Amino acid sequence: MNIDDLKRRLIAEVIDREGGYVNHPADRGGPTCWGITLQVARDNGYQGDMRALPRPFAAKIYANRYWHSLNLDDIAAMNTDLAMVLFDFGVNSGPGRAAEYLQIQLNVLNDRGRLYPDIEPDGAIGQQTLKALRGFAGSRGQSGLSLLSHTINAERIVFCRRLAERSESQEAFTYGWFRRVVELLSHVLHQRPVPREWIDEVAA
Repeated sequence: MNIDDLKRRLIAEVIDREGGYVNHPADRGGPTCWGITLQVARDNGYQGDMRALPRPFAAKIYANRYWHSLNLDDIAAMNTDLAMVLFDFGVNSGPGRAAEYLQIQLNVLNDRGRLYPDIEPDGAIGQQTLKALRGFAGSRGQSGLSLLSHTINAERIVFCRRLAERSESQEAFTYGWFRRVVELLSHVLHQRPVPREWIDEVAA
């Protein structure tokens, strides 16, 4: 599967998994449709009723806000599992947090700067972060990138648990969060077929 096909399929799978309109009283994001919160929809120019948010519009938001903003084309060229983890992390917890966690992990995996210099954990994946990631990949190979994917996924579970610890209302979502993270790299989430037209709706 090439990188564009991977992006399209991951976005279509997220839309399928998130489903249509939801307004759960414990969800701090308020009304959502196709997994897009009201605020994110407004930030991206949608002013209509969230119940009527077009699926292709949601797909465009996912591509721009959660894929391209994290430079996942470049990361997927190195390791598709890592791109998948960062994309799903960004969707669940924000792209800035996904980027910051990658940067923090890279800093503790550089053997005190011997493999590549520390980078600023600023929550933005730019050329310095990509350079550090290439340095890590050059030293540790694909097995190292696989390990990095799993460590970031593990950090996600801790992050979600802390959300529930801080606010009991979030326990309504904790089991689902944990299950999503655990199943992500086992590819359980990718066994359910997604309609081909949903994949085709995702712009390049």
